[in-house]
Amino acid sequence: MTQRVTLVGRAGCHLCEAARAVVAEVCADAGVSWCEVDLDADPSAERRERWSDMVPVVLVDGRQHTYWRVDAARLRLALQDPPGRRRWWR
Repeated sequence: MTQRVTLVGRAGCHLCEAARAVVAEVCADAGVSWCEVDLDADPSAERRERWSDMVPVVLVDGRQHTYWRVDAARLRLALQDPPGRRRWWR
């Protein structure tokens, strides 16, 4: 099963811990799989450069959805769309 949601964070980040709890709850309710990427352990220098100051970052279907704080209602709404489709106002 492909993960629709990816949480990009780092160890010891209090915002990442809060985001993890929201992502886990919303994904469980929606029946959607998710994964977590530790930015500091990720070999991709591009990701570290892009998101280092923005963690936690939440990706939905590989596209940036939000950063710093995760709004559960907004994430639920994004997960109502089929994979790969996003409404124009998001």
